Amino acid sequence: MDSVIIEADEREALASLVPAHPLPPRKTHSYVEQCEQKPHHPIRKYSLDEGSRSVTSDSEAIYLDSSGEFSTEGVVSINGRTGGERGNREDYGFVTPPSKPASQLGGNDGGREDGIESLPEFISAGGGIDVFKVPVRAAVNPGRPPCLELRPHPLRETQTGKFLRNIACTESQLWAGQENGVRFWNLEEAYEVGCGLGGQVRRGDEDTAPFHESVPTSPALCLMIDHGNRLVWTGHKDGKIRAWKMDQPSTTTADDSKPFKERLSWQAHRGPVNYIVISSYGDMWSCSDGGLIKIWTLDSLEKSLVLKPEEKHMAALLVERSGIDLRSQVTVNGTCSISSSDVKFLLVDTVRAKVWAVQHLSFSIWDAQNKELVKVFNIDGQVENRVDMPPTQGQQVEETKFFSAPKKEKSQGFLQRSRHAIMGAAGAVRRAATRSTGAFAEDTRKVEAIAIAADGSIWTGSMNGVIAQWDGNGNRLREVNHHQQAVLCFCTFGDRIYVGYASGYIQVLDLGGKLIASWVSHNEPVIKLAAGGGFIFSLATHGGVRGWYVTSPGPLDSVIRTELSQKEMSYARQDSVKILVGTWNVGEGRASRGALVSWLSSAVSDVGIVAIGLQEVDMGAGFLAMSTAKETVGVEGSAVGQWWLDAIGNALDERNTFERMGSRQLAGLLISLWVRKSIRTHVGDLDVAAVPCGFGRAIGNKGGVGLRIRVYDRIMCFVNCHLAAHLEAVTRRNADFNHIYRSMVFSKGQSVYTAAAAGASTSAQALKNNTNTNISSEEEKSDLVAADLVAFFGDFNYRLFGITYDEARDFISHRSFDWLREKDQLRQEMNEGKVFQGMREALITFPPTYKFEKNKPGLGGYDSGEKKRIPAWCDRVIYRDNQSLTYSECSLQCPVVAATIM
Repeated sequence: MDSVIIEADEREALASLVPAHPLPPRKTHSYVEQCEQKPHHPIRKYSLDEGSRSVTSDSEAIYLDSSGEFSTEGVVSINGRTGGERGNREDYGFVTPPSKPASQLGGNDGGREDGIESLPEFISAGGGIDVFKVPVRAAVNPGRPPCLELRPHPLRETQTGKFLRNIACTESQLWAGQENGVRFWNLEEAYEVGCGLGGQVRRGDEDTAPFHESVPTSPALCLMIDHGNRLVWTGHKDGKIRAWKMDQPSTTTADDSKPFKERLSWQAHRGPVNYIVISSYGDMWSCSDGGLIKIWTLDSLEKSLVLKPEEKHMAALLVERSGIDLRSQVTVNGTCSISSSDVKFLLVDTVRAKVWAVQHLSFSIWDAQNKELVKVFNIDGQVENRVDMPPTQGQQVEETKFFSAPKKEKSQGFLQRSRHAIMGAAGAVRRAATRSTGAFAEDTRKVEAIAIAADGSIWTGSMNGVIAQWDGNGNRLREVNHHQQAVLCFCTFGDRIYVGYASGYIQVLDLGGKLIASWVSHNEPVIKLAAGGGFIFSLATHGGVRGWYVTSPGPLDSVIRTELSQKEMSYARQDSVKILVGTWNVGEGRASRGALVSWLSSAVSDVGIVAIGLQEVDMGAGFLAMSTAKETVGVEGSAVGQWWLDAIGNALDERNTFERMGSRQLAGLLISLWVRKSIRTHVGDLDVAAVPCGFGRAIGNKGGVGLRIRVYDRIMCFVNCHLAAHLEAVTRRNADFNHIYRSMVFSKGQSVYTAAAAGASTSAQALKNNTNTNISSEEEKSDLVAADLVAFFGDFNYRLFGITYDEARDFISHRSFDWLREKDQLRQEMNEGKVFQGMREALITFPPTYKFEKNKPGLGGYDSGEKKRIPAWCDRVIYRDNQSLTYSECSLQCPVVAATIM
């Protein structure tokens, strides 16, 4: 790329946005820390061009305790007053970080080894309650029973082509079906350490307990344990059924074990094998798409297993020829007694010698001995003579509205006409998308799981969260609904029924359906549960596997939790990463490479993660209408947005130093994230989100775009916002933030992860974010609530009130920011707990960033036209973190760049 020459006026404009002189060093009492004084880009000049002078503050800081009230311990006098009295001129507080062990202190004065000194930060009121309650992050979560972390949550991109789909358990082994074969763990090795970062296992399994893996095969969709033959049967996507010996040769570690091979395999179906069971008479039943059910006789299975491995081809032919197609047996004159929809599950009722087959909205019961159809009934329990259900069409009719000016009225203004045009175009695209996708809408009564309890009753779970109990004859007894998310799996152990939900919850029910316990087991849908070895193992869509003690919840939980918490330092690993956050309202302009280098490069020398938010990248009524239409059909981005991504990447030396994780654009809002390549292996699971707030919460001229990532097992969310404009619109700005915070839901961006690869349930991903009108207020929470770190940044548009244009300029020229901060709308609203509840902001030590005229540097660059907009700190960086040992810093050299160390 050719070098770009920075014009003289551009140099002066950039230089005008930095302080006149570095502020005097402050004491180390805050989580917010000042950047160390390093050489910066040569174009930076520490001056305002009109009478700037440094004002040295002679006041010390007051201290706040964790509850937000003033503490009488360690209070420093302020102009003769104690910190116990709330001053009228300063509402900033220091938060003293917990002391570190001597081994972690680097300087002679007990400060940080890099010499960074601290700055005060302000904490907004209203935190700690409702959706603003900070989630708990600990090695042992107090909100759930202690568990065995058999396979920690792997990064999504490491699982391409090898996602776990299913699990099954014996008393000594846990087997898992994955996209490229099967694997198993010996439970006696479950507490051994993984192979680590330097091990030979592939990325994503470094911390997994030692396991053994098979040769590559087609994706394994289902597993079944055959204790009698000491085999594990698996059904695969290529239509084959394979048998694996439980007693595989043991090895010391997983990485030096050779992949094991199947004992027997044959072509069972043309389509995928969805489920397999063995009846009480020893026959194997398998099902596939199109309503197909086949039986493989006990006699043929026994004969094939007797043959030697060298005769496996003959064994496969022997089993294939014994197959019985049940669908053909119940078809008379071209009319079949069962539906042609896919058979997803099979269930064996050993006591009654019955086999249940589950389709989308119907059931069929078969006699296991004579293999005859006993009964066909629907989800409501009504008997059906012939099931022939066409796909449910959930078309939604929407009234077409036309916007036009009534006759005999004055012509509408440009803004009103633009709004009507945008809403009209967006509505047309939305109606077209609704009509085209309506045919694919699923009935929420669809069965997603089935299990048989110890008392012989059958339990089914549906997409709408309803759990139904049936007797052995197919009569619906009762239904319960303890959670408003889809039921994805069941598991029974003794007199308990375990239920896995799309929300990540696990619930424990008794045989009557009464709720015993409930907890969040994973942060993604639970797609399979399996019991064995004293555990209930759960598999989430991301591939993580946890084991829950069958005694939980119980009195031993608190004892185990206490012991693990006391020994956390012996098994927990701690890492530190510095994060740089920057925001810029570019006003539909484009920056030179030199300007971007000046803005970013001098600050990222020791930064691991860079998050950049831009506003007004592209505007105009036509662009907004097109952007809204594209969003409706799932398309986002623009050529201008791509230009900015490329330009920022070049400034960050994307090829050699940083790697772009992802981005999200909503109209003029653009957020992007870069990660230093040295820590890239620890960062992943990128998700994106967008919440429009303009023109009836439908247009993206105002709103927020977000990115969510996982860094060293911590969830971080970055949200770039552009809130409502104008001095008097404080309430609207507060409402915009509240709408963004409560309604932001992240989804998988342009990544390798898809719902099909997530697990056996086709609805697992779609149902996690499924909107249910019956969801209680306690469960209707934004994805931001569960994040460990949330950073809001952007053009918040909060202004200075009760001050004239000339007064503001005069205070700015004298750098009297203490007085100006008292006139800040945002600080007042945060102090009253009306916005950004419980979040933090560093001390503002730079001139207001609003509003400058183009090509006018320094103090004279503030709007001096007819409107004379009062300068204000519109561009902000605000965050909250649940980590107790956190250190943060705000750059004094660049007004809208902040960094935090996690």
